[in-house]
Amino acid sequence: MKTQKTLLLGSLLLCGTSLAAQKQERPNILLILCDDMGYGDLACYGQPYIRTPHIDQLAAEGMRFTQAYAGSPVSAPSRASLMTGQHTGHCLVRGNKEYWPQSPVVMYGNNRDYGIVGQMPYDPQHIILPEVMKQNGYTTGMFGKWAGGYEGSESTPDKRGIDEYYGYICQFQAHLYYPNFLNRYSKAMGDTAVVREVLEENIAYPMFGPDYEKRTQYSADLIHRKAMEWIDRQDGRQPFMGILTYTLPHAELVQPDDSLLQAYKKQFFEDKTWGGQEGSRYNATIHTHAQFAAMITRLDAYVGEIMDKLKQKGLDQNTIVVFTSDNGPHEEGGADPTFFGRDGKLRGLKRQCYEGGIRIPFIVRWPERVKAGTVSDHQLAFYDVMPTFCELIGDKKFPQKYLNKRLPGDCFDGISFAPELTGRPEAQQKHDYLYWEFHETDQIGVRMGDWKMVVKKGIPHLYDLSTDIHEDHDVAAQHPDIVNRMKAIIQAEHRPSADFKVTLPAAD
Repeated sequence: MKTQKTLLLGSLLLCGTSLAAQKQERPNILLILCDDMGYGDLACYGQPYIRTPHIDQLAAEGMRFTQAYAGSPVSAPSRASLMTGQHTGHCLVRGNKEYWPQSPVVMYGNNRDYGIVGQMPYDPQHIILPEVMKQNGYTTGMFGKWAGGYEGSESTPDKRGIDEYYGYICQFQAHLYYPNFLNRYSKAMGDTAVVREVLEENIAYPMFGPDYEKRTQYSADLIHRKAMEWIDRQDGRQPFMGILTYTLPHAELVQPDDSLLQAYKKQFFEDKTWGGQEGSRYNATIHTHAQFAAMITRLDAYVGEIMDKLKQKGLDQNTIVVFTSDNGPHEEGGADPTFFGRDGKLRGLKRQCYEGGIRIPFIVRWPERVKAGTVSDHQLAFYDVMPTFCELIGDKKFPQKYLNKRLPGDCFDGISFAPELTGRPEAQQKHDYLYWEFHETDQIGVRMGDWKMVVKKGIPHLYDLSTDIHEDHDVAAQHPDIVNRMKAIIQAEHRPSADFKVTLPAAD
């Protein structure tokens, strides 16, 4: 009997070990999304001035994509595309629509903030990425910029599948790196809703002007610290997905004046000063080249600390780490994209549907499945991320399981690029076309193979990217058949929006 009990106990222990191993087979996911980093802003994408050793190492240990695209040329709709799996002809949020309700003004010393501010909420009837992961048994954390609904709306992190959040609910607030407050939510700590955490060391000084430099609580560091604490609490018993939406290197150009910044000040002997402008949301700054370069290297240091933490905890082998940016480079607050060649030899900046506004760095590291040091020219867009994650975690019911049949026209536009990642290019489906529209500049973008069409105020311009990556030579007149095919794509993909209107090209 003793032998039988011992054997039975041994069997149970083996069974328990097997079940534990089975539970841990699903990969963890860390999605690092930075703000306004252009295709050419990283050394591994050809940047000559800025040091990014940890992100370069990420690329050396994983797959670097050369034809990856954001969801939009600006922040909120690009993130909406990633979150919803829809392109900007279908998703509800297609622009940086700000909400400034007539609500009480909150006073922080001599500093004022509107009581409720933020962006247009995600459609509460359409499922978003963290909710999908929750349905698959993942614990979820998000740290950084939300931009998916104003405070108190029907779409805040606590209501959309996030277990722990720390950062900016409102991306307008995120234009300042020494803000009056940040937002916090923690399901584990018993929070029932998102709350404001007032930054006492900041509010003692004005929000604008020379004394602004006396503020000490730097939001990027605070957000990163919370993200690291959350990662440190993951013990491997439950898979996790972290969305780290760092605001670096978005303007304003400011950060602690530490050794990292000092090194770049010495590097750029002929630096620039931006004196600010009336009505700007940004404070004046000096050493704009050094500030911008140091902000990217600061972000790179964060990535290095994340990877060190994963390795320390034994989680790095089965954690998918994705690094990317929400759109192309900006020229706000004194930023100088021309100096840095930030568009990576691509035409256009943020707010444009040319390649420079939407083509972004995209790196994936997963040692167990993604071959190190690979470079892919597969064409993907942010709306491909949701189906890819679903395939990688073994969710075989996407997309049918998540479609809202009560919502007319509900859809997902993405195609999983998991086969490309995992060394099965022969099984990889490809898009017939990629699609963008953006109301602020009245532009529509369509990519079909190597053909790229940019519609500006209803006028189509056609480019052959195989020979004209900078989109300099409009060949629309020489290829009316291609233009008509792409016009038909626009007519099929565009759903009218009262909030975000664009001019469609005339049908022939």
